Amino acid sequence: MGERVLKFGIPKGSLEKATIELLEKSGWRVKVHHRSYFPEIDDPEMEAVICRAQEMSRYVEGGILDAGITGKDWILENDSQVVAVADLVYSKVSRRPARWVLAVPAESNIKTLEDLQGKKIATELVNFTKRYFAERGIEVEVSFSWGATEAKVVQGLADAVVEVTETGSTIKAHGLKIIHELMVTHPQLIANPQAWEDPWKRKKIEQLALLLQGALRADRMVGLKMNVAEKDLDRIVKLLPSLTAPTISRLYQEGWYAVETVISEGEVRELIPKLIEAGAQGIIEYSLNKVI
Repeated sequence: MGERVLKFGIPKGSLEKATIELLEKSGWRVKVHHRSYFPEIDDPEMEAVICRAQEMSRYVEGGILDAGITGKDWILENDSQVVAVADLVYSKVSRRPARWVLAVPAESNIKTLEDLQGKKIATELVNFTKRYFAERGIEVEVSFSWGATEAKVVQGLADAVVEVTETGSTIKAHGLKIIHELMVTHPQLIANPQAWEDPWKRKKIEQLALLLQGALRADRMVGLKMNVAEKDLDRIVKLLPSLTAPTISRLYQEGWYAVETVISEGEVRELIPKLIEAGAQGIIEYSLNKVI
């Protein structure tokens, strides 16, 4: 174990696998032992702990952890005083952002927030929901619901629910309709304020942020390499979308160039036939770990 150690929290649950995969793509290998909350990480300067995303910001705020990954929603729910270091939009978890929405029965006369005056709302996001309505001067009764929240309305235990969704299909399947969106949430890398003021820990957290965001940027991006004759070079370059501009270098064989670029994975299937038609040869497609 190194002299200095950064205590880092990995969220348990739906983000756990994606977070570990992202860390590995960023350069850190994590080995989780069965039923253990203390996975091995191949960095003597880091100590990993797995804990629920709902509690992560409390542990980071309290200094039990120096940094961690959790949803923006749980930071707001806990009203945690932490440093938001970086947004981490996990496209492998979902292609759509997660949203906390207000839903009521499809046949309900409730159409606006104001219509909920004096009504009951069930949600897991209790504190945030209470503040949200209080800030708008609407008196509601908010009760905690641990799972199966939509059923609370069906059972007559609540007039509305505040629930997280991506597509809204589950809410609709339960006979409910969305009438309002409270917030859009995504994972964030957060830090304890005291740890952030420590030069060594701050540098380590910034290293994490840089490489994690680089790995996320590389998702669904690929590299393309090809050989191009000088006479076809201008035509090929005009076909290439790129983050900046393609890299072009002369080959040993006179009159030929190596062309390399980074593009979206979705563009490849349309682009390669056009490149071949334009004269490109020896095209190689390769995956990327990070784009910094």
